Amino acid sequence: MIKVAMTSVYVDDVTKAHAFYTDVLGFETRASLDLGGGTLFVTVGAPEGAQQDLQLLLEPGQGPIAEPYRRAVYDAGLPAIVFSVDDIDAEYGRLRLLGVRFTHEPQEQGPVIAAVLDDTVGNLIQLTQPKG
Repeated sequence: MIKVAMTSVYVDDVTKAHAFYTDVLGFETRASLDLGGGTLFVTVGAPEGAQQDLQLLLEPGQGPIAEPYRRAVYDAGLPAIVFSVDDIDAEYGRLRLLGVRFTHEPQEQGPVIAAVLDDTVGNLIQLTQPKG
């Protein structure tokens, strides 16, 4: 059986992204390594033992391939990644109180209720909750 072990999201600033994804979104740090030369390898994942085998790499988004790709996805209004939540209204309220900017409030989209937020490091992130 093949499973997803790690996926990545390009970010403008790994340190700022790490703070946002842990302090605001509530993920836990899985790895934080200084590779030298100003390069950081940072992964985060779901807290409290959930999905221990799945990590999100906060990938440096500078460079001739990553930067145009990240900017085009953002400018098109497309989420770079989708996270699931148990109670989207509660998460939306909690994150708004923390100053998170949403590009659209929770609304029904097919089989889910979805909202989109700006992660402050160059990406739109979609939160989803299954309907019913």
